[in-house]
Amino acid sequence: MPENSPVAFITGGGRRIGAATARLLHAEGMNLVIHYRRSADDAKALQDELQAKRPDSVKLVQGELLAAGALPELAQAALAAFGRIDVLINNASSFYPTAVGEITEQHWEDLLGTNLKVPLFLSQALAPALRAQQGVIINIVDIHSLRPLKAHPVYCAAKAGLHMLTRSLAKELGPEIRVNGVSPGAILWPEADDDGEAQADVLSRTALKREGHPNDIAKTVRFLICDAPYITGQIISVDGGRTLHQ
Repeated sequence: MPENSPVAFITGGGRRIGAATARLLHAEGMNLVIHYRRSADDAKALQDELQAKRPDSVKLVQGELLAAGALPELAQAALAAFGRIDVLINNASSFYPTAVGEITEQHWEDLLGTNLKVPLFLSQALAPALRAQQGVIINIVDIHSLRPLKAHPVYCAAKAGLHMLTRSLAKELGPEIRVNGVSPGAILWPEADDDGEAQADVLSRTALKREGHPNDIAKTVRFLICDAPYITGQIISVDGGRTLHQ
């Protein structure tokens, strides 16, 4: 393994979009630090899969992102894994409905915390390491950062904040660090969502009339990291044309 291999740190990287992104970046020759919260089995299986292809190329870090003092410790653990960080991918997210009249402060703390607070404070903690590598931050945003989703006002507000944070950090951290976002549309349904009729309705309102794949997000992340040296402060929607429709 080359000692100068670039290192990507992915929060919530053991499953779903995070895992797809990990596989693609690993295939590009990057070493990975994969954070997980509770998905230890998934994260370990992904590590074993990737290290069978390239030994000693994937490290795991576990962490409760909203625990007091957790983020500086997590940033240091990620940096210590390979001694450098070239890419930070803020992928970890909480998502669930919060109907008005039933919203609690815990909902607010969780949804704003995972979707907005964590990306800010991890970016801040790792900014010196990223500057040293002329690095990149990628935030996984959401098309509902600009288009409210019924019954999800707190989540949408959090992602709207992340949308603006992406643009603000690009201005604050340039020229050494590029900061961009990717906004998924209908890529993966929530695991508890088995409402086929509602899913079909959503897909009918996309220009491409079909569901996307986690690799669609992963490939966009790879593009922004590897092939877009003059792009910063941008949020790319990967949504099959969903935002073209009302």
